[in-house]
Amino acid sequence: MKKMTVLIVDDSATIRRLLTEILSRDPEIEVVGQAPEPAVARRMIKELNPDVITLDIEMPNMNGLDFLEKIMRLRPMPVVMVSTLTQRGAEATIEALELGAVDYHAKPVDNIASLMASAAELTEKVKTAARAKVRARFASSVAKAPVAYSGSGAAIVAVGASTGGVEAMMELLSHFPENCPPTIVTQHLPESFTASFAARLDRICAPKIAEATDGQPLMPGHVYLAPGGKKHLEITGIGQFRCKLSSGEPVCGHTPSVDVLFRSVARSAGRRAIGVILTGMGRDGAQGLYEMRQAGALTLGQDEASSVVYGMPRAAFEAGAVERQLPLEKLGPEIIRQCGLRMEGEHYARSI
Repeated sequence: MKKMTVLIVDDSATIRRLLTEILSRDPEIEVVGQAPEPAVARRMIKELNPDVITLDIEMPNMNGLDFLEKIMRLRPMPVVMVSTLTQRGAEATIEALELGAVDYHAKPVDNIASLMASAAELTEKVKTAARAKVRARFASSVAKAPVAYSGSGAAIVAVGASTGGVEAMMELLSHFPENCPPTIVTQHLPESFTASFAARLDRICAPKIAEATDGQPLMPGHVYLAPGGKKHLEITGIGQFRCKLSSGEPVCGHTPSVDVLFRSVARSAGRRAIGVILTGMGRDGAQGLYEMRQAGALTLGQDEASSVVYGMPRAAFEAGAVERQLPLEKLGPEIIRQCGLRMEGEHYARSI
């Protein structure tokens, strides 16, 4: 079997050596080169044509974000960012994921042992990236006019995503109008990332977007993002729904979990809800979305062609949880259209 090839781009010789050591342990991976900065990396990409690049953000001559933008515009390929989990690092990594990086991995500021401890996680991310679909970027995906919406529908929207979800979520929410239905989102991100992600979404999309807080009422024109890392996001209530942040063990390996969110929506909102599952690795959300469909909700999934990683949408589709699959660029308009059609006491329109 042909090994997947990796080029490591980082200005630290120590980090390059450690990443090479970690990835070379896997028999399916071959590290074909190391580059200390983008100019060298550019030449090595042409010579070696690697399947995946690991890319640092802070580097001499050209930073990783500028280099990533050029890669995704001129020679799109899977990239895994390796960055620090500082506030500055979190904001830069969110921007990198928006630009098209498949995934990220935390690089310790001064604790090399923690990088070695997360070796299995890093290896799996690189292997997933090698199988990901990456497309050229020619312009920002969020410069769109939101879909018109009367605001008279009786619906809430629940969305789940993981790997590839930052870019997908920006595309999806770019179609939501200022008065969109109350929307709750669980996106797999670490604790230090979600505030930056919510702030970035809020700047570029029409609705008000922020991290959810416990007990917060769901209001039209608002999108509530599950805080990363510690608690699950659920909804409670009848009629007036509220956010609930609950402690608990990881579900499907994740806290917050998409399954936990979807199950709460199935219980509380039933057929008044629309559930949407986007790109991501694994199967988190499949069971919860199935329960939403059984409760009468409309359930939509991102199709394989537009998914960076067709893992979570595939699992949900194969479980019978997804009523209809659509390309990413059509999901946002369809969600808003269905919310407009949905009136109290009526069924959702099932036609395209």
